[in-house]
Amino acid sequence: MSENDASPPVLERQGARATIRLNRPKHLNRLQAEDLDVLLKQFAEVEADPATRVLVLTGTGRAFSAGYDLNSVSERAVSDVEQRSAGSAFEVVVNRLEDIGIPTVCRLNGGVYGGSTDLALACDFRIGVDTCEMFMPAARLGLHYYKSGIARYVTRLGLDNAKRLFLTAEKIGAPEMLRIGYLTSVVPAEALDEEVDRLATILAGNAPIAMRGMKQTMHEISRGKLDEEAADRRARDSMRGEEIKEGIKAFAEKRPPKF
Repeated sequence: MSENDASPPVLERQGARATIRLNRPKHLNRLQAEDLDVLLKQFAEVEADPATRVLVLTGTGRAFSAGYDLNSVSERAVSDVEQRSAGSAFEVVVNRLEDIGIPTVCRLNGGVYGGSTDLALACDFRIGVDTCEMFMPAARLGLHYYKSGIARYVTRLGLDNAKRLFLTAEKIGAPEMLRIGYLTSVVPAEALDEEVDRLATILAGNAPIAMRGMKQTMHEISRGKLDEEAADRRARDSMRGEEIKEGIKAFAEKRPPKF
């Protein structure tokens, strides 16, 4: 695909996997206002399809994304959903991605900058090429980042790492991204697809109801808002559900389960 073939994010499906690809390579996949609306619709479409078991988010070209187009911030009218969330349109999209029930994998094909660092962090796993890099320039721009994004950095990367990235605005490379826990794994560019395929296949083959419930419980714990009664109910329900019957049967028969 040439750099002139820019478009809003592209949704593709292959078996149990859905892939959303940011597609403005000439501008390092910088997100426009219209892209945010498209992403929300694609997230809803993916979640509504029971055949889809895993979502991969990636970019076209040499970068994952340069973040949200800051010139669009002042131009975009505040929508009802933004008023209700007391946040920006971009924040709504990132939080929606984090709350998708199926497992999500960010395929970091290159650099990740600005708000897109939070978009990737909202995914459950991040696999990056060994040449990728990141920085969060909020302090350099005079921007106080939205609170749910800061919370995601703090809960997932730890307070000291969040302070370093937000307050210094320094760029870090793939080895350091791996060390602080931003990346799940780092691979050479030629091995990126193989590693993403490996992880996506594992996730697509595990029990979807159990994973959805555990993902919700883990998110609630990380936010300090655990609904203990609901989590206990999901655990009890799983003990008499169809998934555990198939899981135990498959284990006894030494074969992969069919959920």
